Amino acid sequence: MPEGGYKIRNKEGIHFITFAVVEWVDAFTRKEYRDILIESLRFCQKEKGLIIYAWCIMSNHVHLIISARNSNTSEILRDFKKFTSKQIVKAIQESRTESRKAWMLDIFAKAGKSNSRNSSFQFWRQDNHPEELFSEAFTDQKLEYVHNNPVAAGIVEKAEEYLYSSARDYYEGKHVGLLEIEFLE
Repeated sequence: MPEGGYKIRNKEGIHFITFAVVEWVDAFTRKEYRDILIESLRFCQKEKGLIIYAWCIMSNHVHLIISARNSNTSEILRDFKKFTSKQIVKAIQESRTESRKAWMLDIFAKAGKSNSRNSSFQFWRQDNHPEELFSEAFTDQKLEYVHNNPVAAGIVEKAEEYLYSSARDYYEGKHVGLLEIEFLE
């Protein structure tokens, strides 16, 4: 771990970020909840200056390689996590088909009660685990890790087959995925 813990120190830098659902709950097995993330990322790109270089949504965590036009990556992540947390919990509460509703809401309520920063539910773990991309080799390693996560998890055989990732953009060499990305050189 870098000295002083994981924090975004170089606000102009490009960072690899990972964040997970509390207790590693597999919330993103449902398309509805993944779509909340996609729409929120699009909003952050359009309205807040988020630049996405690579991304992958797994069943219980998200990987991003990002920066921000206004050097406000930390603030964008804070707002993104706060908004998506509320929206996903609300979608779970209002769902008529979510078979895991009581179980998930109980976990999120317990996590919220044990965290003085929350008033009720906590959906995301508090850490983001940011790592600045400081070299070409490190960048390549993180890009491969993000894109191969679904392969390692046995979801797909080839990274570019996974819909909720930027791997297909990199494989095709053009924008064909769900989110607009900037290609890493």
